Amino acid sequence: MAKKNKENNVQKEEVSIVRELIGMCLYIAFVFLVVWFIITFVGQRTEVSGDSMYSTLEDGDNLWINKLSYHFEDPKRFDIVVFPYEEGEDNSVYYIKRIIGLPGERLRIEKDGTIYINNEPLEENYGYETISSNMIGRAKNNIILGEDEYFVMGDNRNDSKDSRFEEVGNIHKDKLEGKAVFRIWPLSKFGKVE
Repeated sequence: MAKKNKENNVQKEEVSIVRELIGMCLYIAFVFLVVWFIITFVGQRTEVSGDSMYSTLEDGDNLWINKLSYHFEDPKRFDIVVFPYEEGEDNSVYYIKRIIGLPGERLRIEKDGTIYINNEPLEENYGYETISSNMIGRAKNNIILGEDEYFVMGDNRNDSKDSRFEEVGNIHKDKLEGKAVFRIWPLSKFGKVE
């Protein structure tokens, strides 16, 4: 009888261990599913590479990108956005720039570096320096944005490949991956991205 009780206890322990393992596997699968969902649909960490957004963002800054916001609201002027750079075969390169022109607007840049939106000078102070005449690109003529197109520029206006140049051009809303909202690292600059 004692031997039978001992065998029953061993069987119960084996069943308990199997249940624990199944429970742990389900828990791990659930965690991976939640992480995948957040990274795919909600937000993502990204690292700035290069100086095109200097002095707002610097090479090596780590940011949190909000991927949800543009599903519920339209992008606004001066938002910092991430989008894929699609020239060439490597589609894993993403750009981070500031929205300057909105859908339906007419934009041009004068020789003195002044940006005009619908024939009115743009009031902003994000540019690190005045745009030099050789960096005006296609914006020397009026650029008329389509109903879902945005004109983007880096804050380091003389060291940025952006909508002023054909290889980037106007950015369609459906190409915007998300909006940069928080600087995660370095801690000395922790906070909201303006």
